[in-house]
Amino acid sequence: MRRRVLGVIVAGVLAAMPVLALAQQAATQAPLLTLDEERLFAESRFGKALIAAQEADTQALIAENREIEAGLEAEERDLTDRRAGMAKAAFDPLAQAFNDKVESIRKAQKAKSDVLTRRFEDERRRFFETASPVLAQILTERGAVAIISKRAVIAGFDNIDITEAAIARLDQVLGDGGVRPPQPVPATP
Repeated sequence: MRRRVLGVIVAGVLAAMPVLALAQQAATQAPLLTLDEERLFAESRFGKALIAAQEADTQALIAENREIEAGLEAEERDLTDRRAGMAKAAFDPLAQAFNDKVESIRKAQKAKSDVLTRRFEDERRRFFETASPVLAQILTERGAVAIISKRAVIAGFDNIDITEAAIARLDQVLGDGGVRPPQPVPATP
């Protein structure tokens, strides 16, 4: 019985050897490498700095929006309180002016939000453009012909994933990428 169990174990190990050899060969030279672009961005110092700057800019805009909202609510309450003692002809222009003001502020704040979004997208694009030569160097060093998205791989060996190596190399070569500090968005008129 023991011999039979031992024979099964040995047969299993021998059957796995070609797979292990193939994995070893893939580690030394694989024609295709994989990369998790989201992890590369989110876990590199450069990407983290961009994300932090975007978050700070967004939080500043949210705080400004809350301040504006509180002011508009107070102004609306005042206008509502005054309405009871006013003629319709006198109140309507005040109400229309308030509505116009609210719409103007809404458009201005949306424009600020759009600026933040575009700025982040531009910085993200700059990140990947700056990372491209680093990735090309890793590609060459590994003797591969292409790097594909890890999401596109249905089955493969983990050792063809260069995400960790790319993050480490980017951090070494680019650091935080000279990312700008959080930028204020122009104030609402």
